[in-house]
Amino acid sequence: MNLIVCVDEKWGIGKNNGLLFSLPADMRFFKEKTNGKAVVMGYNTLLSFPRSEPLKNRKNIVLAPEGVYRDDCIVCHTLDETFARIKEENDDDVFIIGGAMFYKTMYPYCKKAFITRVFADGDATVFFDDLDSLPNWNKKYISDILEDNGYKFRFCEYTNDSPLKY
Repeated sequence: MNLIVCVDEKWGIGKNNGLLFSLPADMRFFKEKTNGKAVVMGYNTLLSFPRSEPLKNRKNIVLAPEGVYRDDCIVCHTLDETFARIKEENDDDVFIIGGAMFYKTMYPYCKKAFITRVFADGDATVFFDDLDSLPNWNKKYISDILEDNGYKFRFCEYTNDSPLKY
């Protein structure tokens, strides 16, 4: 299982249930990585999408509160149910895409993390754990510095040496 997220220089990921930056290059990267794959998210992340619609060309698996049912995505009501759905997929084809609490719950189970690191403070109110400070996460790839929409950033790939089993 993988995760994908864009973070600011303080590992901030969001504010007011939205993204911190508008980076078309990061959106293209996200789309390239997740297209045709399973994306797994918390319910608030789904609600943050335009018209609260699931992402096209992906299997959308959503951990939602009891009583939430939708026909346009796979809704799970417990973490165990979510893990069962994830197990049905090819592990390399599963991407955790948010939100903050869901990332915190799921990243220990992930083998890879695709992180877009923006060199700016996005005034975030929710944060991702600093993978550089965690002992079993190692940075395996760092892109050259790129620029988009007035922001400088890098694409980074981390690997987890000892992901938890689910």
